Amino acid sequence: MNVIEIASFGGPDVLRLATRPMPVAGDGEVLIRVGASGINRPDVLQRAGMYPAPAGASDIPGLEIAGTIVSGDEQALQKAGLKVGDRVCALVAGGGYAEYCVAPVGQCLPVPQGLSDVEAASLPETFFTVWSNVFDRGGLKAGETLLVQGGSSGIGVTAIQMAKALGARVIATAGSDTKCEACLALGANHAINYKTQDFQAEALRLTDGRGVDVVLDMVAGSYVAKEVQCLADDGRLVIIAVQGGVQAEINAGLVMRKRLTISGSTLRARSVAFKESIARACLQQVWPLLEAGRIKPVVNSIFPAIDAVHASGSGASQAHTLMESNQHVGKIVLTWSAA
Repeated sequence: MNVIEIASFGGPDVLRLATRPMPVAGDGEVLIRVGASGINRPDVLQRAGMYPAPAGASDIPGLEIAGTIVSGDEQALQKAGLKVGDRVCALVAGGGYAEYCVAPVGQCLPVPQGLSDVEAASLPETFFTVWSNVFDRGGLKAGETLLVQGGSSGIGVTAIQMAKALGARVIATAGSDTKCEACLALGANHAINYKTQDFQAEALRLTDGRGVDVVLDMVAGSYVAKEVQCLADDGRLVIIAVQGGVQAEINAGLVMRKRLTISGSTLRARSVAFKESIARACLQQVWPLLEAGRIKPVVNSIFPAIDAVHASGSGASQAHTLMESNQHVGKIVLTWSAA
């Protein structure tokens, strides 16, 4: 089968077309013919040598796919209410940039009615991440206020829509007025251009000094101290990436006085059972919202995996270049067939 592999650690040009043996589904797994693969920030970090695949996972990048089940564990499929021939999207620990990919049955979800493979491939990584961190870990409830750092990212556009659909108020940050407008169009109540405004002061102003209940932070670094300042009493800060650095200083006294909870998580190395529990929650709580059109996939750009590999750069290389430019709003997707 054709795959996109990392020839050596480096820039986007190290991604290359290669052939690998087709994987075989084991117990509790399915083999999926991939129509589309989602591109995510961890893929970029893996390519640069800063985020190795977990033990036992494929070294091929790619954490989310959509396509058609071609074989698998019949008993596991039956238990999950799936069968060979079904269209599914899946969260995987690696191997997504390929024409075929193995996934645990419990991490597969049916493609929501009316969605293409491209749209479905944009869902698993961000939807699993947002549900696990904003709702499970952050405990966001209807009527509360969520601050989303990086509201125009794949995670951000998902968090805005999901929080709004489930009854929360949303404040998003983004790096340009155009991106702020995109956040508002997706349902954010307010959008803050962090390059021209102080998000801490604005978040407090917009909440009449009370502060926000939950912060979803993909920056860390110097942001953490400011987020502690703009959290309400009993607020929750969840850190899921460290694009601004791993070191942070906080006012520990303020954490105590406000009874704040600061936590963080990564998803890739968690157990199949843990991810399966998120999948079940998404299927019950979020998939109906997708099928009703209350939440919509936001796909910024689509690149063919194979068509351009012999030109100046492969589709995957172009996709990674776009992601690193931070010029996109929403998801970037790689296609393996007409999807």
